[in-house]
Amino acid sequence: MPLGPRPIVQFSATSRIVVIGQAPGRITHHSGIPFDDKAGERLADWLGVDFDTLHDPARIAIVSMGFCYPGKASGGDKPPRPECAPRWHQAIWDELPEDRLTLLVGAYAQTAYLPQTRRWTMRERIERHAEFLPRFLPLPHPAWRSTLFMRDNPWFEAKVLPELRRLVSERL
Repeated sequence: MPLGPRPIVQFSATSRIVVIGQAPGRITHHSGIPFDDKAGERLADWLGVDFDTLHDPARIAIVSMGFCYPGKASGGDKPPRPECAPRWHQAIWDELPEDRLTLLVGAYAQTAYLPQTRRWTMRERIERHAEFLPRFLPLPHPAWRSTLFMRDNPWFEAKVLPELRRLVSERL
C-alpha cells in the first residue's frame, strides 16, 4: 500500500442500508471519510439522500471489498486487496440488522456476493437487479465513468434509480 494502511469503514448496529464499494480512493484515504469525493456526491444523488445522510453510520453502512487505498494502476486504482473482505465482512454483517439492503457497487462486490453471475457483464447484473432483491441490488460504481454507463443505458436512470430511491427511503 503506497500510502500505508488506513482502514476506512462506516457502520452501526442500526445501518439498514449497506454500500459495498471497491476500495477507498486517494482522496478518501486522506480524509478518512468513505465516498468523500465526486463519486460520493453521485452516490448520494442516486440514493436520493444528502451527503450527511450518506455519511451517517446509524443509517448507512459503507464497507469496501478492500478497506485501504490500494494504489494507482494504469487506467485507475489497483484492485482491492483480496484478504480484506474475507477477513472482515462477516464480523461486520453479524452486527447489522437482518433486513438490510446491500448495494453492490461495482464488479468486485458483485462477483463476490453474486458468484453465480461471474460470467455476466455488470450491465446484465444491473439490468436483472430484481432477481437479487430484496437482499442485494447491483449498481455501477458512481465514479466519473458511470456517466458513460448511464449514457449507454438510459433504462438505469429511468427504472433502476427510482426503485433504488424507493428502497432506500423505506429503510431510512
